[in-house]
Amino acid sequence: MPNSDKTRNIAIGADHAAFSLKEKIKGGFQDLGFRIQDCGTDSTESVDYPDFADKVAEEIIAGRADTGILLCGSGIGMSIAANRHAQIRAALCHDAETARLAREHNDANILVLGSRLIDEKTALECVRIFLETKFAGGRHQARVAKLSLPKP
Repeated sequence: MPNSDKTRNIAIGADHAAFSLKEKIKGGFQDLGFRIQDCGTDSTESVDYPDFADKVAEEIIAGRADTGILLCGSGIGMSIAANRHAQIRAALCHDAETARLAREHNDANILVLGSRLIDEKTALECVRIFLETKFAGGRHQARVAKLSLPKP
């Protein structure tokens, strides 16, 4: 699964509700040769999810990460927080099909998962599909370009 041209760098972040799932994802994908940049949190102690969404987004914007994974209880808060950044397209996904479409049609650069709404097997499958799927471009390119335009 790793890109044969280079090792992909993945920034991952979670709040306290998703700490355990973050650790499982991190371990599974490091074993496959991905470089994982853990942006926190480091325990189940209560934290504020926007702080971790910002850290992952900043890693991507700065070019230190190729893609990101964010996790919180529902995934909604992380999605909102990450999408405040103009260069970020964070997609909340619930299954392999939404993960595939997020990459293929929307060129999402952050996968968001809700740890209280998805089981571990499905979460790992979402990550795998998200990392394997390429942006289709074509008719989707103009739509994606509009996502970065400033609003009047």
